[in-house]
Amino acid sequence: MIGERIVLIRGKQARESFAAELGVHPQTLARYEKGERLPDSAFLETLSKRYSVDPTWLLTGEGASYMKPTAEAPKALEGLEFIDCADCQLTMVPMVDARLSAGTGSFEGGTGVERRYAFRSDWINAKGQPSKMVLMRVAGDSMEPQIFNDDVVLVDQSQTTPRAGGLFAVAVEDLVYLKVVDAVPGKFILKSYNEAYAPLEIDARGDLADGIRIIGRAVWIGRELY
Repeated sequence: MIGERIVLIRGKQARESFAAELGVHPQTLARYEKGERLPDSAFLETLSKRYSVDPTWLLTGEGASYMKPTAEAPKALEGLEFIDCADCQLTMVPMVDARLSAGTGSFEGGTGVERRYAFRSDWINAKGQPSKMVLMRVAGDSMEPQIFNDDVVLVDQSQTTPRAGGLFAVAVEDLVYLKVVDAVPGKFILKSYNEAYAPLEIDARGDLADGIRIIGRAVWIGRELY
């Protein structure tokens, strides 16, 4: 159904902002997504061009979902690399040379790209905004037993609004942490899965407020087995 594919393209983006980008009312977009109304040709053309979506896939669900970026591709796809395969398309995500600390905090190296890894385009688009995603390795044991030292985390830097129980990469001055973030009035609470590590409470209105930055939400975790 076309509505399901529109929802897939929108991903985690708010319906209101997505509708504004496409020039329709949010209620109209909601009806498209629920299958209560068929989108008109102008909407489908705008959606296809803005998000570099294959029109055939949008209409029928057949073929690869995303076309390769062109000079007219939207900013949302700038910097992305794609690989076509027999029945899908792969989006290449960079592994950066910084490390997320799951302990006392660390930030090693810069933001240079070590290499790129492939994810199915339809899967990764449903997780958020692929052009804002990076892979980073974890250092430390404070998130065990769920997350171990040297695990790889996929971080979506477009998702920076704290949500209760959400796992985020957080920069505190020069240190970068991977923590569960809870926000209460006037405070950020950074929690670890490992009970040996006490929560970090940061006064969002104090001297550290300007030094706190939520880098992005962790949307996937992978690990190698030896």
